Amino acid sequence: MEKIAVTPKLDLPLLHFPNSRKPISIPSPILRFSTFKRHKERSRLASSSSRLGFKTEFESDSEKNLGVIMDNTTVRRRLVGFAAAVAVACSSWIGCDSPALAESLTIAFPISRAREVTTVQRTLVEAWGLIRETFVDPTFNHQDWDSRLQQTMVEMFPLRSADAAYGKIKAMLSTLGDPFTRIISPKEYQSFRIGSDGNLQGVGLFINSEPRTGHLVVMSCIEGSPADRAGIHEGEELVEINGEKLDGIDSEAAAQKLRGRVGTLVTIKLKSVNGTGTDSNIREVKLPRDYIKLSPISSAIIPHTTPDGRLAKTGYVKLTAFSQTAASDMENAVHEMENQDVQSYILDLRNNPGGLVKAGLDVAQLWLDGDETLVYTIDREGVASPINMIDGHAVTHDPLVVLVNEGSASASEILAGALHDNGRAILVGNRTFGKGKIQSVTELDDGSALFVTVAKYLSPSLHEIDQVGIAPDVQCTTDTINSLTAEILMKMNSSVPLLKADSCVMVAEHELETRRSNGTAS
Repeated sequence: MEKIAVTPKLDLPLLHFPNSRKPISIPSPILRFSTFKRHKERSRLASSSSRLGFKTEFESDSEKNLGVIMDNTTVRRRLVGFAAAVAVACSSWIGCDSPALAESLTIAFPISRAREVTTVQRTLVEAWGLIRETFVDPTFNHQDWDSRLQQTMVEMFPLRSADAAYGKIKAMLSTLGDPFTRIISPKEYQSFRIGSDGNLQGVGLFINSEPRTGHLVVMSCIEGSPADRAGIHEGEELVEINGEKLDGIDSEAAAQKLRGRVGTLVTIKLKSVNGTGTDSNIREVKLPRDYIKLSPISSAIIPHTTPDGRLAKTGYVKLTAFSQTAASDMENAVHEMENQDVQSYILDLRNNPGGLVKAGLDVAQLWLDGDETLVYTIDREGVASPINMIDGHAVTHDPLVVLVNEGSASASEILAGALHDNGRAILVGNRTFGKGKIQSVTELDDGSALFVTVAKYLSPSLHEIDQVGIAPDVQCTTDTINSLTAEILMKMNSSVPLLKADSCVMVAEHELETRRSNGTAS
């Protein structure tokens, strides 16, 4: 089924979206690529990641069979059969803006005669240069990164398809030992931007591949979407789209088939499974495609009675992703609940895999005042730098509990750490995922995108997060629920159906009530 907005995959934090550019056409298989650096300051978060630009030149016949390698020791040798050279000038350090300080390297490589492969060769050079300049590990996993470019170029030469050529780039990136540094195709990048921008033409399904079986399973429907109106339920399996069986097709490919122009129809088949796990039935559904507005925020007010008999209200806000609209959507939701006399809040970050780091920082500032440190970043030189608020003004000072679990990652962990370490919130749930790395993402000339890990981060209290996670103040387990008395459970009984049976929400409300009774703020 259709995957839109956010899936429970690892974080894809976006720090920079350059303007989209059309691929440069290649008039000849004989090219000389030269690169340059943009002269502008880059932030610690690579929010203005530099790009390498390209110009295309024609070589004379006398140049076609000659390639030269020039390293820093000025060693030269002739390479027979090499058709073009790439001249790269890029800094080994993020902060170097002067071309006079840049390290120069010229690498000869063979240009493929297949036009689409030649395009990917150019993309390879662009990706290689960005990694050489910004990757968090300056040793590049203890390998000769310059030689890796030459080796990959030679491996690309006999290929005849772009897919095969991209495979070579992915293989090269895998040698860095960092699964978060990767390249995605133009189509995949469009889907990524849909999730970050919050707009889509489709049917309104969240889907993901079931890890054990690979089957495509419905996670949820966008409220009011065609899928929601058709009564599609969580847990149903998508088995067919427009007559095509989906065996071996991943969630992204299926999502592409479900999207399309508003007003067109897509026919899907769904398999429901009963409680014992056996097949129940297969049904066919025709869905009209429509405009889908994706909001990462859902909210509700949970009323309950205090020990002295007063009616109290707790605002519940669930954040599913850190998209470009996350902070503004949350601010609107909190303002609305403040106008309805809400006295405490639960912020639910469970199963939120992250998103835009800047969005996470913006959300933190809705709950904090002053000039608190939100996070520490550690650059490729090992230098830790704080990111502080500037004259922050919280939307509300009401008590706050943040729900987290093992699916809360990256920007979710940055937000949870910022609120917890600054004494603003209590954490309830389970230990978070533990992804303490930040990526920049840059759109390349062919429309693909390169994700590069550019920094690591620590919580404001300098706690390690990567591969460790954040431990909650109060765990949310069955034992915790059973320890609550029947009287407390009655007091916390919610009239909001979807939250009524949520054990972690109940624990959060209990913590808020305890602090209200003790007269302490969270």
